[in-house]
Amino acid sequence: MNKYNFNWVPGLFLITYHLVLLVVLPLYVVQYGFPWKLALFSFFLVYITGMSVTAGYHRLYSHLTYKLNPVVEGILLFFSTMATQGSALRWSYDHRCHHAFLDTDRDPHSIKRGFWYAHFLWLFEKPKPIENKVVADLLRNPLVRFQHRFYPILMIITNTLFFLFVGWCFDNYWGAFVFAWLLRTFFLHHFTWFINSLAHTWGARTFCQEISAADNYVLCLLTFGEGYHNYHHMFAYDYRNGVRWYHFDPTKWLIWILHKCNLAYQLRKVPPYLIQETLLLERKQLLMEKIQTRLNSQKEEWEEKITSLIDAVLAKAKQIKELNDRYYALKKEKIKEKSYLRELNLQIKALNKSLREEYRRWVALYRHVNTIASH
Repeated sequence: MNKYNFNWVPGLFLITYHLVLLVVLPLYVVQYGFPWKLALFSFFLVYITGMSVTAGYHRLYSHLTYKLNPVVEGILLFFSTMATQGSALRWSYDHRCHHAFLDTDRDPHSIKRGFWYAHFLWLFEKPKPIENKVVADLLRNPLVRFQHRFYPILMIITNTLFFLFVGWCFDNYWGAFVFAWLLRTFFLHHFTWFINSLAHTWGARTFCQEISAADNYVLCLLTFGEGYHNYHHMFAYDYRNGVRWYHFDPTKWLIWILHKCNLAYQLRKVPPYLIQETLLLERKQLLMEKIQTRLNSQKEEWEEKITSLIDAVLAKAKQIKELNDRYYALKKEKIKEKSYLRELNLQIKALNKSLREEYRRWVALYRHVNTIASH
C-alpha cells in the first residue's frame, strides 16, 4: 500500500485511538482503579450501538429484509452513527459488493487476501467511489442521504453527547472518555470486524461448502447474532441469521419485537422448505464426495439409496408446504365448510408424522455412510 492509496482520515483515526487507548486505559486503572459499574454500562452501550448497526446498516439497509417506522429508523441511525463505522450508504454499498463478489478480487474485504486484511487492513485503502445504481434505493431515503452528507460531524456530535451524558451520570468524565468512548469503540469495531475475518475462517459451512463464510456459534455472542454467516450468505434476504428459536440472534429478536409493536413490518423469511432443501442437497453432495473417494465400488448402490430417500423427504416437505398454504388461504377467506379445514389439518398432521419418519431414516443413512466411509 503506497501513500497515494492510503485512506488518510479513517486510517489515522483508527491508528490514533488504538494508541491512545493503549496508553490511557492502564494509566486510568492504576490511578483510579477499575470502575465496574461504568465498564458494565459501557459494554451495554457496545450492544446498543452494535445492534443498531446489525439491525439498521446490515439487515434494514444492505439487505432490505424488513421495513421500519421512520421514528425508530432515526433512532437506529443515531446509535449506528455513534458506532463510528462510516455512513449507512457507504457501509451498505461495501456490504452489497461483498455479497456480490464474495471471495474474489472485487470483494472489498476478501478473506483470500489474508485474515488481517479482511479484519481491518482493508479500511486503510482508499475506498472505490459509490456506484449510484448499487444503492439507488437508499439514495431515495432522505434520512440516509442526510446522514451520509453530514456523517463526520454527526459522528462527533452523537459520541460527544453520550460521553457527556455518561460522565454526568457517573460524575466521572475522564472515565466516560476512556470506557464509554474509547474502549466501547475498540470492542465494537473488533466485534464487527470479526464478521469479515473469523466468520470467513472458523466454523461450519452448513449450507454451502464452496464459500468462505462459516456458521460459528461462539461468534454469535460477540457479533449480536451475525455468526450464522454461512446461512446468511446463502439467504441474505432473511431478516434472521439464526433461524432456530434457540439460536442466539438478539438482532432478530429486536426486529421481531418491533414487528409485534407495529413498528417494523414486511419481515422477509426464507420458507422452511427451501432451507431444508438446501441443507439436504448440501449433505447429499458431501456424502457423494465421500462415496466417490472411499466407496467407489459401491457408488451406484449408495447413490440410488441416498437420492431416493432425499427425494422422498423433499417431496413430502413440498406437499406439506402446499397444503399449509391452502389451509391458511382458506382460513383467511373464512369459508363456511369447516369440515374441509379439519380434513386438511388432519392431512397436514399425517404428512408431518410421515416426514419425521422419512427424515429419521435419512439421518440414520447419513450416519451409516459416514461411519463406513471413515474406516
